[in-house]
Amino acid sequence: MWALRRASVHLRNREVTSGTTQIFCISTDITRCNSGNLNFRIIESLGHPLNELKGRTGSYNTLSGTLKTYSRIIGSLLSTKPIKGQNDDRDYTFTDPGKSRASVLETAPEVDVDDSSISESEFVGDETVDENMQNELEHLGTEIANGEMRSPATKAIPAMAAALHSAPSKPIGKFMNEWVEKGNEVTTSEISSTMIYLRRRKMFFRALQLLEWLESTGRFELTESSYASWVDLLAKVDGIPAAEKYLKKLPESCKGELVYRTFLANCVFHNDQKKAEEVFNRMKDLFPISDFACNQMLLLYKRVNQKKITDILNLMKENNIKTSSFAYEVLIAIKAHWNDIKGMEQLFVTMKSEGLEPNSHIKSIMAKRYAIRGLNDKAEALLKEIEGDDLTKNRWASPMLLSIYALLGKEDEVERIWKICESNLRQGEYLAGIQAWGKLNRIDAAEEVFNKMVKTLKVPAAKHYMALLDVYASHKMFEKGKELVKRMANIPVGSPYLWHVLVKLYIGGGEVEKAESILDNALRRRKVKPWFISYMTVLKQYAEEGKLHNAERMLDKIRKTGYLNLAPAYWVILNAYVGTKTPAYGFKERLRGDNIVLDDSFARLLDRANPFRKSTVGELLE
Repeated sequence: MWALRRASVHLRNREVTSGTTQIFCISTDITRCNSGNLNFRIIESLGHPLNELKGRTGSYNTLSGTLKTYSRIIGSLLSTKPIKGQNDDRDYTFTDPGKSRASVLETAPEVDVDDSSISESEFVGDETVDENMQNELEHLGTEIANGEMRSPATKAIPAMAAALHSAPSKPIGKFMNEWVEKGNEVTTSEISSTMIYLRRRKMFFRALQLLEWLESTGRFELTESSYASWVDLLAKVDGIPAAEKYLKKLPESCKGELVYRTFLANCVFHNDQKKAEEVFNRMKDLFPISDFACNQMLLLYKRVNQKKITDILNLMKENNIKTSSFAYEVLIAIKAHWNDIKGMEQLFVTMKSEGLEPNSHIKSIMAKRYAIRGLNDKAEALLKEIEGDDLTKNRWASPMLLSIYALLGKEDEVERIWKICESNLRQGEYLAGIQAWGKLNRIDAAEEVFNKMVKTLKVPAAKHYMALLDVYASHKMFEKGKELVKRMANIPVGSPYLWHVLVKLYIGGGEVEKAESILDNALRRRKVKPWFISYMTVLKQYAEEGKLHNAERMLDKIRKTGYLNLAPAYWVILNAYVGTKTPAYGFKERLRGDNIVLDDSFARLLDRANPFRKSTVGELLE
């Protein structure tokens, strides 16, 4: 009942009241959401799934039912192990020092992400969610006004926003003063609608200026939602340090749970584990533990440190916090990532037994994993459920259908869905179409869709080029990729996904040093961490080429960038030492220094790299 009570209070506090401007802030590019129902997505992103708000029935409302559920979930996760025999870098697990194996989630390195479809956000995280869904939800928080959730498709552009859009170079302060002088009334609803407009178009700096103007005029009372929005926008415009500095300056009376939630969500979005843990621990001291905060930490640990997931699950169990749809989605994605089909299906059944209906995104995660494992019948059954009886009424599902049918190699199904969408293509369908034709090796079709999209859009953004660039990178079409990069020369970028695609492109073209410099420049100029897999892609290439010095340099960069799980990098480098027959002096001490506890597979590999071990007869004959 605590989660239900908090959810209702949280939504009530977000109403726009007369005389008070509340600028809602929880960022939609922070939480991955169901791609089916807008109302469901908004509620879920706030950390309270629609099913929870409606309430649950049966024995699952009891503490006993909750404990049984967590026992099943934690037990299922503790059995998670990588599949043997697929890749060398997945045949081992690690645990934290001082803990028994049974007390943590055993996890292999993160290097074996399904890179060819990383943009579809099955595993890596929210920053990789399909761009069409991300844009559609960019206005999260602000979309709830007067207690109602309204679809953006039915809303006209506010007069203030339209006027502001026509004067893009004019400072917000000057524009707003002129707006008032012309006799225009500045109402709370107009301000809120304009903030929605600016956020949806990622005009975060302009939105921040608007907040500054509101404060400077003293016309409006800034509320907790306003301060939370300020923290969110600062994190987007100037980075986490600037947002933290602002947060510290706020009076204690202004630092409500919403402000901390917003800062936590931004730390998670940027994969800043250290800062996120600091904020989470601070929130535990100040407020009752919420499902929103726990969900954010699950999302973070899914990406950067899966061993800690059971810690969060145990914390939720101790505080009687019921598992939300979002949490199940994270856990099912982990099972899917490790190719643990049985475990994935067990969580799916447990979720349904809890009265939670799996959303389409969860079904798409499972369908994709079925497709990868060759379980085509199971994959197609889920895709039929996602599509429903009439795709014209379920157009939101078309991007995921295009993607997974392409993964199945079902060109006829891709053609069928594409024909339904083709007469009135949406932005997400353009991008999914490019990716789907690329997977089917129909490069000409992917280019045709791209050219049509660019002609349709007035001002193409980086994301519109990235889909085709990823196709070129995946097919090692280096020259075409470089030509496309030239066309993007003057387009602002800040996406770790784009950096990763560029890394793939240049490594495919044999320019691994250039790929490394891209990550260096991205980190230096944008102050946003590239993905862990991007660093690992460069490191693995150096290791395969036998360039141990360069590989060691990449390991050092991974450490300095702030990624804490160094085990995957050590595994790759140690394999390179063994492959090049180079003695690995002091390697065991290095592993101990980075708190990596070996399992049997890693220990055997380390023994092979031991410069003082005796060679076997078989090795002498090699």
